Amino acid sequence: MRPAIATRPPAVAGMFYPGDPASLRDELLTCLAVSPASTPAQAGLLKAVIVPHAGYIYSGGTAGRAYALLAPLKNRIRRVVLLGPCHRVSVRGLAAPTVQAFATPLGSIPLDRAALDALADLPQVVASDDAHAQEHSLEVQLPFLQTVLGEFDLVPLAVGHASSGDVAQVLDRLWGGPETLIVISSDLSHFHGYREAQAIDGATAEHILALDQLTSFDQACGALPINGLLALARKRGLRIERVAQCNSGDTAGDKSRVVGYASFALYEPEAAASDLGPALLVRARNAIAAKLKQATQAEPAHPALSQPGATFVTLTQKGQLRGCIGSLQAHRALDQDVRANAVAAAFSDPRFPPLTLAELPHTRVEVSLLTAPQPMRFSDEADALRQLRPNVDGIIFIAGRRRSTFLPQVWEQLPEPRQFLAHLKQKAGLPPDYWSSDVELQRYEVQKWKEAPTA
Repeated sequence: MRPAIATRPPAVAGMFYPGDPASLRDELLTCLAVSPASTPAQAGLLKAVIVPHAGYIYSGGTAGRAYALLAPLKNRIRRVVLLGPCHRVSVRGLAAPTVQAFATPLGSIPLDRAALDALADLPQVVASDDAHAQEHSLEVQLPFLQTVLGEFDLVPLAVGHASSGDVAQVLDRLWGGPETLIVISSDLSHFHGYREAQAIDGATAEHILALDQLTSFDQACGALPINGLLALARKRGLRIERVAQCNSGDTAGDKSRVVGYASFALYEPEAAASDLGPALLVRARNAIAAKLKQATQAEPAHPALSQPGATFVTLTQKGQLRGCIGSLQAHRALDQDVRANAVAAAFSDPRFPPLTLAELPHTRVEVSLLTAPQPMRFSDEADALRQLRPNVDGIIFIAGRRRSTFLPQVWEQLPEPRQFLAHLKQKAGLPPDYWSSDVELQRYEVQKWKEAPTA
């Protein structure tokens, strides 16, 4: 069923932030120009931020300090998962909108409908446009994100009555790779005197910095989404930094009755990509060797191996393809995925006979680790071709039940976008000049590692 409206219009423009685009841009630049109270160490991959959601005059500077950290990541972040508490509508679980886009005075932000629709099997996720219609906790973050990131897809969820486990399960499903940022929207304590609020908020911040669960909405109105993120951060080994903290008595309100604000940045452990590559390559080779009843090598550990991941394993001999099988979506642990795909590439690629023991020493293994596929938006084939990025994009072509993909490495053989897409259609079993309004394209990027050349 189609939503009653295709785009959620802004509900609090002109109240929480300026409704005029020019004035809004000026206000955002002011908020983003404030230097952090302390400079985060930034060791690791910035994966999530916790930011306040009051009017910009009150908490914009505190939020802006965290959002300023995202500016260098503009070309990396393609999707934002945004969670905040429900203030106006009672919801059991997490409310997902049914619209196609959210609008602000700065323009429309497309929703990642594929990601939202994929949550439908989770009992704690419900469809509710009412929960989003007047909700400010999510909306006030959008102009910041538009300013620092430019174009991105949005996954907005309004959190009602839900456990930290419910929220963590949803975040885990949406975690993605370096292309996905998680934003949690929450203020701290409400309507205490200045000194009392400082004490309460200071203690709350210490709990957050320790990745400990909050126990009361008196600590933070967004305690539930915060707790979900903290539970997952502890599980995944994230490091957290406080970026800024104040209350409304420090900004634009009197000190007799204040609201607290803080922003935090969370970083995934930077187990270097150079460490992950060898760990994946040796597992791929070992899986093939074990199938051929050969000795295996020692396997270095890596924390990412226990997390969901999507890989392709490519086998070559003297530069010629000998097998290639992979996963387009992360549906099992990375360790399991790379082993299964290595065995499939060696023994189950229908284009080649099963790999023999005699071939193994002369076979070179390459592993590609995929980011989550993101849908492309285009008006026609010419528009789609203009958007393709040679040597960067892996592309999934979908036409009805026909589907095919090329890894970014294929650009080396097919460097021209029209040629690349034509061969991708042929791989799907269609003529090279085929086109239909029903064609879907998704893109992804890869990290890739290859064994040293064989003799």
